[in-house]
Amino acid sequence: MDKGKRTSIVGGAILILVGSLLFAGQILPEFMPDFWEIFSWPWIIIGIGLILFILGAALGEPGLAVPATIVSGLGGILAYQWYTGDWQSWSFIWTLIPGFVGLGIVLMSLLGGDASVKDGSTLMFISFIMMAVFGSFFGAVGMAGKYWPVLLILLGVVLMVRTFFNKKES
Repeated sequence: MDKGKRTSIVGGAILILVGSLLFAGQILPEFMPDFWEIFSWPWIIIGIGLILFILGAALGEPGLAVPATIVSGLGGILAYQWYTGDWQSWSFIWTLIPGFVGLGIVLMSLLGGDASVKDGSTLMFISFIMMAVFGSFFGAVGMAGKYWPVLLILLGVVLMVRTFFNKKES
């Protein structure tokens, strides 16, 4: 199937889904207030990321996995903050963004793109370590406690070992 047909099919499916939800809201208006209480505005951002991912998979463009995971990940962060009221967590939770990029790289690789699962995994690992360090530093209880400097040491060791065992010749 050529790219134009896939684009039309995916675009049509998305329009049918959105139209169906909006039509259901017109017919059953009592359904919509409950729907919007459960699925608040961050879910729109998560949905946009999912649409990007589906579009990339349907069009054979695995590179769209990276922006899709970034957008959906930011929507997930905002949903967490919206439901918990923990807006101060932004001081450390932003460190998950490189992890979203890493996840996108892994997904891009799995979809046949020119990417390395190893590089994506490394980004996710670095992101996790940095979130634990920043979370501990900015007061997120239980993140890494007083041992967060050990996480920095571990990150340094991993980066050095990775350099020595990298098979690529410069």
